[in-house]
Amino acid sequence: MADADPATTLAQIVAAFVSGDYDDVPDLVRAGLEAGLEPDALLQSGLVAGIREVGEMFRRGEAFLPEMMLAAEAWEEGAAVLEPLMAGATVAAPQGKVVIGTVAGDLHDIGKNLVAMMLEGAGFEVIDLGVNVAPAKFVETAKTKGAQLVGMSALLTTTLSSMQMTIEALTEAGLRGRVKILVGGAPVTGKFASQIGADAYAPDAVSAIDAARRLIS
Repeated sequence: MADADPATTLAQIVAAFVSGDYDDVPDLVRAGLEAGLEPDALLQSGLVAGIREVGEMFRRGEAFLPEMMLAAEAWEEGAAVLEPLMAGATVAAPQGKVVIGTVAGDLHDIGKNLVAMMLEGAGFEVIDLGVNVAPAKFVETAKTKGAQLVGMSALLTTTLSSMQMTIEALTEAGLRGRVKILVGGAPVTGKFASQIGADAYAPDAVSAIDAARRLIS
């Protein structure tokens, strides 16, 4: 388990992600607090750094979807340890605000949940609308929350039309000037994304983080 040295504890958190010792992450976060580390340091230099490493391993073909899901769950459990301590604390401004959801008619959420957790780990503020999200709900939330990015997921070919309808709804609401659109999911392709007017297509969670950074920057 964690060494008393704060720097070592941070390194151990990252190493737990890399080695797949995901069950150790919450305990290592607690050990870091006991060692005197600030919650924000544990979040950014421990949890965020760790899940980022798993994302890079995924990109290189050294980790796969099950590992990504387990790493995301470990990140969420570690963040839950820190959340009560960070309430009201001054933290770095988020990289941007993202509204995300699975489009109307589709109830699949594994990929969407992974992207949402990865975005949070990368420093974005994420408003997750869940599944079967109507175009009007995307529009309302993007408008009221002041989002810079809307992310849509679909797993069924039959629900691809919902993506197009959502983009049309965002355009009709006058939001396309300030809101970028990112789409993904098994039946989605870069060609389809271009055809419906999306700003970017992401084939996987790691690509989605890169695209979000690029679109919001």
